[in-house]
Amino acid sequence: MELEIAKKMLRSYMPGHEKFVVEADTANRYYRKKNDIMTIKCEDKIEDDPLRNADNRIPSNFYKLQVNQKAAYAFTDPVLFDAGNDQANETIKKALGDAFQKKCKALCVQASNTSVGWLHYWKGENGEFKYSVLDSREVVPIWNKELEKELKAVLRTYRDIDDATGDEYYIYEFWTDEEAESFRRRIDSNGYDALEPYRQYLTIDVSANSESYESVYQHGLGEVPFIFFNNNDEGTNDLNDIKELIDSYDKIYSGFVNDLEDIQEIIFVLTNYGGEADSPTEILREINNTKIIQVESEGPNDRSGISTLAIEIPVEAREKLLTMTRKSIFEQGMAIDPDPQNFGNSSGVALGYLYSLLELKTGFMETEFRISFNRLVRAILRFHNLSADNIEQTWTRTSVTNDAELSDIAQKSKGIISDETIVRRHPWVDDPTKEFERLEKQRKEREPQWDNVPKADGGLADGEEE
Repeated sequence: MELEIAKKMLRSYMPGHEKFVVEADTANRYYRKKNDIMTIKCEDKIEDDPLRNADNRIPSNFYKLQVNQKAAYAFTDPVLFDAGNDQANETIKKALGDAFQKKCKALCVQASNTSVGWLHYWKGENGEFKYSVLDSREVVPIWNKELEKELKAVLRTYRDIDDATGDEYYIYEFWTDEEAESFRRRIDSNGYDALEPYRQYLTIDVSANSESYESVYQHGLGEVPFIFFNNNDEGTNDLNDIKELIDSYDKIYSGFVNDLEDIQEIIFVLTNYGGEADSPTEILREINNTKIIQVESEGPNDRSGISTLAIEIPVEAREKLLTMTRKSIFEQGMAIDPDPQNFGNSSGVALGYLYSLLELKTGFMETEFRISFNRLVRAILRFHNLSADNIEQTWTRTSVTNDAELSDIAQKSKGIISDETIVRRHPWVDDPTKEFERLEKQRKEREPQWDNVPKADGGLADGEEE
């Protein structure tokens, strides 16, 4: 790519990306409990008002709770893949590695906060398949112009420090289906006119037995090595529906705390004070010592005397408004309020209803993630010169369940549905395949007495008749 073309592309795509970054920064800030209440002026705070001294700013953590609920609900148990043969499945499992479950949660958090999560994969130093979750604010997608849009290229931008000079740079990487090309400019430079090629890719020439750093890298992965994970089909983040409610809750709660703190201060109002003390401190000392206040009366209609000022707090109205706002936050955010009174000894139907909104929100995300996970699995298989016609995904939700009720249903289902289905649905079984292996081993140890245990292949036990 020529330098001038790179400058034009940056001028075309970066302004639009800045709006995305602003919205993503806001959601990430709320996820870290840095709500707007920390910076804006409280409406209840009036300057030069002796009754208004407290200025507490108390941010709520509803948003982080809801995002973590969705991530834990969807990915506490990792997604399982079946490509149709043992070799492919073993290759996929090895390539995904032990950190796959953690990266799934990171993708979910990124998608929830920024509307999209991004995963980048590459060939490692030892020729292995490597992949990592990126900060979505670093990725600028470039789509084709067709109705069914496909990823044509990716511009990745981030900051880095030159170890040799200590200068800080903006790095710009352009990735296509064939190569990556890198540019950079100093942070204190004047715009994109200071853009220059950046030699950061190590290139090894086997024939000449030499190595050098170049600005262009031929990755040879067959497609743009970036995979997007949309939060939903609308392209919105999870803060979008509840931000105003959270801000309202923070203001009400913080104002409530300020009132309770200010009400502890007693304001004395003295009219026609006739004592010898001159300063407020001396007046208070005189009141404390003598328990007497001297005032001067100027006639029968005179209002000389002492009174106090206090703040009236509409406690009941505020409590009601806080309760209503909290309820709306969880309803509009499609999450579960962890208030213990919502659970109790609930039946399976009641618990299912409690999770209904969270299931809907997670289901929208799962629809988008399934497509992206298929892209990841096919990238792994292509990397290892394998292929699969169909990829099956198994998602497992993690939620509060009534184990006694589910176990009773499983026991009563014996003879009505297959033993394999019963084992797979049993609340105590985490890995059905391993459970079938344990049952098979148990069968062989206890034969012929053990004749009612399902085999691993779902067939009849030895000695049973049709």
